[in-house]
Amino acid sequence: MKPDTTDLLVEDLPAAQTHLRIAVVTETYPPEVNGVALTLQRVVQGLRELGHHVQLVRPRQAADAASPASGQDVLMRGMAIPRYPHLQLGLPSRRQLQPLWTLHRPDLVHIATEGPLGWSALRVARKLRIPVTSDFRTNFHAYSSHYGMGWLSKPIMAYLRRFHNQTLTTMVPTRGLAERLTAAGFERLQVVARGVDLGVFNPALRDEALRVSWGASPATPVLMCVGRLAKEKNLPLLVRAYAQARLQRPDLKLVLVGDGPQRAELQALAPDAIFTGQLDRQDLARHYASADIFGFPSQTETFGNVVLEAMASGLAVVAYDYAAASENIEHGQTGLLVPMDDETTFVRELVALAQSDTQCAALRANARGAARACDWSGIVVQIETVMKMAVAAQGATPPQALPLAAQQVA
Repeated sequence: MKPDTTDLLVEDLPAAQTHLRIAVVTETYPPEVNGVALTLQRVVQGLRELGHHVQLVRPRQAADAASPASGQDVLMRGMAIPRYPHLQLGLPSRRQLQPLWTLHRPDLVHIATEGPLGWSALRVARKLRIPVTSDFRTNFHAYSSHYGMGWLSKPIMAYLRRFHNQTLTTMVPTRGLAERLTAAGFERLQVVARGVDLGVFNPALRDEALRVSWGASPATPVLMCVGRLAKEKNLPLLVRAYAQARLQRPDLKLVLVGDGPQRAELQALAPDAIFTGQLDRQDLARHYASADIFGFPSQTETFGNVVLEAMASGLAVVAYDYAAASENIEHGQTGLLVPMDDETTFVRELVALAQSDTQCAALRANARGAARACDWSGIVVQIETVMKMAVAAQGATPPQALPLAAQQVA
């Protein structure tokens, strides 16, 4: 079965489904800072703006004590994730969810993450015969090889396949990922791209005073990367490319935005780089706009929203030819694409770009225009349409019973 990549038309859906009661279940949400949390927040906001009632089910965070969650949030027990103590992992919550959804039944349960909370939500929704959709947002199976646990890749993939195949639809962000998951046995996939907020990420936010604080003049090229400072992001390759580029362009600056367990190692590899730590959204947008080149060496992304954010901010992107970069960059016109696993070409392309002010300026000028096609307003309408289709299809294709092995998990 091939993934469904057809265009979605809201007009084709029954008029009675204009507004939905949607329960969105996630292990992560702002103020936590990561791609899943931030993009999901934009989806929730967009669905509410379209008139849907969205109930957010998530783990309780430390920030909730100082700033209580809204009445639309349902807070569950959680625990800190190893190596990322600022992030919470939801705990099994079937006993809380079943009476909640029995009394206040949603039209649809949408599960954004596949952790214990997500699994509990899946079991309860299926028991109550509530339609369920899901997102495939994180390549957990790919991460395992970066932490000496490559043997876990197959069991993790088997769990993810079993999880998502019990939902009516799984939304994936790219056609390439949909094809790989289909080959791995995933069913009922729908390609829905991720978006970027063009009002937040804008070249007009370029800040010369910030550049001066980096030691950069208006003519100095600044290389940036944004994301977790962790092994799966392949950042030592970026540092190696930076070192090679400085042999020809000694004034090149490197700015790494984010934090994580690899920070000390990267600081030792690039002691002259600027490490900003995590930034709030406004500061992040200002930092993007104040750089020139965005180097993205990761090969473990399900999408890679930072690529779109960099393009919207007017940066020349060098990235591997997959995920968001493959879907949105025309090589040589709006950015530079590198074949997967080809580290030599990644370094060569970045070094050449750092030396060519003309090529860098041309790519930067075109990048913003390419990002315009990914404005969040259109993406949220696509997500809404998939959800309405799932609600309409529930009666025609009742879900199968949970396998006994699955019933023993939560």
